[in-house]
Amino acid sequence: MNLKKIMPALFLLILTACTIPVDEPPPPTPLITATPQLALTLPATFTPIPTLAQSPTPTFTLSDVEAPTQPYDFCADIGGYHLIESLIQAFTSKNGALFASLVSPTHGVDVRYYRDGKVINYDVEHAKFVFETTFEADWGLSFGSGEPTIGSFQEIVLPTLQQVFTPASLVVCGQLQIGGATYFPEWPYPDLDFYSVYFPGTEEFGKMDWQTWSVGMDHVAGETYLAALVHYVWEP
Repeated sequence: MNLKKIMPALFLLILTACTIPVDEPPPPTPLITATPQLALTLPATFTPIPTLAQSPTPTFTLSDVEAPTQPYDFCADIGGYHLIESLIQAFTSKNGALFASLVSPTHGVDVRYYRDGKVINYDVEHAKFVFETTFEADWGLSFGSGEPTIGSFQEIVLPTLQQVFTPASLVVCGQLQIGGATYFPEWPYPDLDFYSVYFPGTEEFGKMDWQTWSVGMDHVAGETYLAALVHYVWEP
């Protein structure tokens, strides 16, 4: 075999084999995408609920909050007891000027010698002279004789006031303190605060000679004044 003739053909064959195309590389792997979410379809009748707006926490100052009001406690007010002490002094010494200074300037003082008898009212000016005037007033019918009781303040009323208004008597706030009675005692002035000044009576008379003067009080411009004196005793 002539090698010189074969070599060129063999070289051409090798060259051709080197240029034969090979299989194309596989297409690039696609990127993984997120799984699509299903869209919710709301029913046609759906009504959206509005979002509740949160209110800020309120803050208060002292001016916004009303202070609780306490009811007036008359019996805790020392003014009433001081008035009783001054009345004891006025009756004991028969001091008209002192007595008049204790009388209510707007109401005067109603005096009832009998609990259901006639009412005699003294204003401030006339109260100055009750311990010295001889003017005879009608105090009502006596529960003993049934006859009218006629006489001056110093003759009829003052002796019982001096007997009851003493440091030894019992002073009670807001209720009628009495001894044995044949009647139901009532305070005739529901709009007036009052004290009872109670003399319990004596053993000599079996405590049947007890007496009570109830003291009605008026409040004017922050001060406590005398507005009523009502007398209670045993009645047959």
